[in-house]
Amino acid sequence: MAILGVLVALLAAGVLYQRIGGRRDAGRFAAPGALIDVGGHRLHVTSSGDGSPAVLLDSGLAASSLSWAVVQPEIAKFTRVWAYDRAGFAWSDVPSCPRTFDRIVDEFSAVLTHVASREPCILVGHSFGSFIVRAYARRHPEAVAALVLVDPPTVWLTLTSERARLLRRGRRLSRVGALLAHVGIVRASLALLTGGAPGGPRRIVKVLGPTAARTLERLVGEVRKLPPEVYPVLQSFWSQPKCFDAMAGHLLTLERDGAAIVNAVSSCEVPVVVISSGDQPPEQLDAHRMLAEASAGGRHVIAARSAHWVQFDEPELVVAVIKGIVDAHR
Repeated sequence: MAILGVLVALLAAGVLYQRIGGRRDAGRFAAPGALIDVGGHRLHVTSSGDGSPAVLLDSGLAASSLSWAVVQPEIAKFTRVWAYDRAGFAWSDVPSCPRTFDRIVDEFSAVLTHVASREPCILVGHSFGSFIVRAYARRHPEAVAALVLVDPPTVWLTLTSERARLLRRGRRLSRVGALLAHVGIVRASLALLTGGAPGGPRRIVKVLGPTAARTLERLVGEVRKLPPEVYPVLQSFWSQPKCFDAMAGHLLTLERDGAAIVNAVSSCEVPVVVISSGDQPPEQLDAHRMLAEASAGGRHVIAARSAHWVQFDEPELVVAVIKGIVDAHR
């Protein structure tokens, strides 16, 4: 009975610690952009630069507008550029309805209509974001000047039993992460990591298994390529349960709506530039090349020095590709 009382007290302390930290972060890291209502909840959009054709940036599966922190300011030097956060991530609201791929594309459409209702735009999608911009372009080719697909995960359009198993495991880990965030364990672990005491958080991660440990270590390595001033903001967001819940929702969408995604991205009537990371196997590079060549004026670019997050490893290449399209349209 005494042990139960101690556990209850620790959980209550963790919840209180999480709430206090969340309120403090809300004051420290106010939304830098605008919040746009997309039907029941709001999505956060940042804008910079001036000119046309404008550019809209969409992020990877569990990423946000912060993943464009290096690229967006450089694009803003020659045209207008927006980046946004999908529901549940960064400064956007928790989704007000279950996640489906069609709903995610609808919300992307609402954002684009709000920020650029009068001119065709260049749409840039990294990883999972590439599916969204391709689906939008298939629906509204007249509204799209060109697509730039940054290392699109085309292999995930074929959902094997092994990939389905990985997605289910990812969802379970995301739910565990949300639970740990509710009681302050994620916040405390991140505070220890950034404070130079990684031993405790690493022991917690190892409990989740070697796959989770390797994945998190790799993600931490990628995040360290961002400007240091972004670290505290990312730490704040990933201390919140909503980000883990949003990631679980996206993983479920990828698993459940595979056929709908394949149909939504099956064809495209606008020019497509595909940027492949240099560490892709030959068969994936071939798939990317064929995807680019299937469009009129398509082009395939290989980022030889990059892993999956090309905008972290070779941001200048991503910017140069976009600038080339902007200059050609002008």
